Amino acid sequence: MIEIFYIILFFVLGSYMGSFYSVVGYRLPKKENFVSDHSKCDSCNHRLSLYEMIPIFSYLIKKGKCSYCGKEISSLFFTMEIATGLLFAVAYYSFGLSLSMLIALGIISLLIIITVSDLTYLIIPDEVLIFFSIYFIIIQLFRIGIYHTLLQILTGTFLFVLMYIIMVVGNKIFKKESMGGGDVKMMFLFGLVLDPLLGTLTIFFGSLFALPISISLYYTNKEHVIPFGPFLVLAFAFIFFTKMTPADVISWFGFR
Repeated sequence: MIEIFYIILFFVLGSYMGSFYSVVGYRLPKKENFVSDHSKCDSCNHRLSLYEMIPIFSYLIKKGKCSYCGKEISSLFFTMEIATGLLFAVAYYSFGLSLSMLIALGIISLLIIITVSDLTYLIIPDEVLIFFSIYFIIIQLFRIGIYHTLLQILTGTFLFVLMYIIMVVGNKIFKKESMGGGDVKMMFLFGLVLDPLLGTLTIFFGSLFALPISISLYYTNKEHVIPFGPFLVLAFAFIFFTKMTPADVISWFGFR
């Protein structure tokens, strides 16, 4: 009974945080204040009341439209609220009240913010990457100690360099920008949590997750611009939440 209570509690907390993360991802690239400025309709600037800011339910009650001007509200925010709630609940269920859960919550937060910003503007704000780099380092200091945290920082540097090389090669092959600088910088964060092999694997899984959507976007997006950041973080989350180990990866290739 207590377990169910905590799962529901984390879902509610996650839905509220998902609403906040959506605002961060939407406003930060535009350099707008997302801390003290009141929530408002993006179409008419109508200041939202308390009941209009209740995650999930307010969208359903208003039928996806602003109650003041009647313009449609992006379903992206509604989706992010549900997704964050569910992922927060899964994080608690998978890791319990632990430092690993704090890592999981950080990954979820990163995923939601970057998904909103990259899908909306094709931008991954440096402020977000810096904040979560510091966040992961602090948690890791308590979780695995100074020595192993330093090794994780080295791993992050390795993954950053690896992704940079891939970007340079991709730019030469396609004779245009093959990926954003934010994608390269983000690999450093992955290295703060994952080992070199699993960190490298995020590139493979990210590409795999992006493939079907990329094919669809290729024919619907005239500029053929595909945001890769959300898929990379999704791969990061997949590896961490499934508790995958290097031994698991090695076994795929028949080695023991």
